[in-house]
Amino acid sequence: MKSLGPRLDDIFERHIQVLATTLRPHTVTNYRYCARKFLVYLHATFPQLHKLSQLRRDPHLTGWLCFLCQQNPPIHNYTRSQLLIQLRRLLRDLADNGHHLSPDLIRPEDFPPHDHFLPRPLSPKDDERLQLQLRKTDTLQSNALRLIRATGIRAQECIDLGLDCLQQLGGLEAALHVPLGKLHRERWIPVDEETQRIVARIIQLRASAPAFWLARSDGLLLPRRGGRHPVYDMLRRALAQAAQHAGCTGKVTQHRLRHTYATEMVRLGVSLPALMQMLGHKDINMTLRYVEVVQLDLQREFHRACQNNAALHSIPQLPLPSPADSAHADLATVRGAIATVRHLLQLFQVQLVDPSARRKVRRLTQRIFNVGRELDNVTAK
Repeated sequence: MKSLGPRLDDIFERHIQVLATTLRPHTVTNYRYCARKFLVYLHATFPQLHKLSQLRRDPHLTGWLCFLCQQNPPIHNYTRSQLLIQLRRLLRDLADNGHHLSPDLIRPEDFPPHDHFLPRPLSPKDDERLQLQLRKTDTLQSNALRLIRATGIRAQECIDLGLDCLQQLGGLEAALHVPLGKLHRERWIPVDEETQRIVARIIQLRASAPAFWLARSDGLLLPRRGGRHPVYDMLRRALAQAAQHAGCTGKVTQHRLRHTYATEMVRLGVSLPALMQMLGHKDINMTLRYVEVVQLDLQREFHRACQNNAALHSIPQLPLPSPADSAHADLATVRGAIATVRHLLQLFQVQLVDPSARRKVRRLTQRIFNVGRELDNVTAK
């Protein structure tokens, strides 16, 4: 009997073990999940397939693409794209290592369009109610949620904050030090006095945590009894309970607090490049997805722009004859008044957008100039 060679599962697993020497554990887990999902499909649908050289785009890869699209519940486009990226990397690596594989098994047109989710910050009313409820609860978890809302940090970043995360920069200025986060970069976030009081309250409540929690959380702001997930679950449950008691509409998640912070910062005048640094983004397009711009914001920005435009073309206050001077008017006073009115009309003409109105003001300005000339003719006789 002819040998079938190494099983496909063993080939993929050996290569993933090689990747584990250079990649992060979480990334290796994703590659292993992708390979397992692909191989389970192949074994169930094409049991006669035993070699990589037998792998073809049609029907093997196209069938797997259809399989992903038919999942119930449906798989998000982002998840499908990640699976395709990971499988393409594995197949290319195996081909580079001497395995006979057909080229272009996965093509660019196989990738689904990106999911674009609109940001969902809390409404101002729900945000106010929730923050009031969190202040009333005043537990370790509620103050941690208040810290997330006040700084816009991710929940996992809040869990990893150090006990000395708050650093004084001089005077009343302070910043929150966020350690290596989702994008493996640290950052400093400016904070106000209220946020400093939240951190101080967390440290105060931390002292009442169980002793074995504190022993396992040396140097961490939030005590934990094990890994991150139990703390994350406690924060999630505390937020759901607070949102329910506050009467918030819709589902309130920890990430919505981050969206709410981003939207608030933009409304307060923080520039997008500065907000990108505060949120810890690498791409400003991601920052834009975090910000909600509503009709009220558009109206405010429009009127602010109009005020700035008016300031650029502000009309200077020229000296005009006072009522007391008009009782003793002479030729110089009249000439000054005519020159002032003519100059004001010229400045006003620049601000007009309608061409017809500008022509009318220009003709009126010429008439005022003619009045001055006629006055000179009268006094010359």
